[in-house]
Amino acid sequence: MATNPPKGDGHRNGAVRGRSQTFNPKTGRWVKRDSDSGKFMDQKADDKPFKGVRKER
Repeated sequence: MATNPPKGDGHRNGAVRGRSQTFNPKTGRWVKRDSDSGKFMDQKADDKPFKGVRKER
């Protein structure tokens, strides 16, 4: 993947690895999951998905 300047400005290039997210219809929030262990890690405080994390189908 190509990287555009400025380098080292603190933002991520590309997707987060080893993570996925799924929508919990019961709570109406997105939940982040570790791809290796399958355990749930985090839940969003609002109804928008996590940025840069792939979605499960």
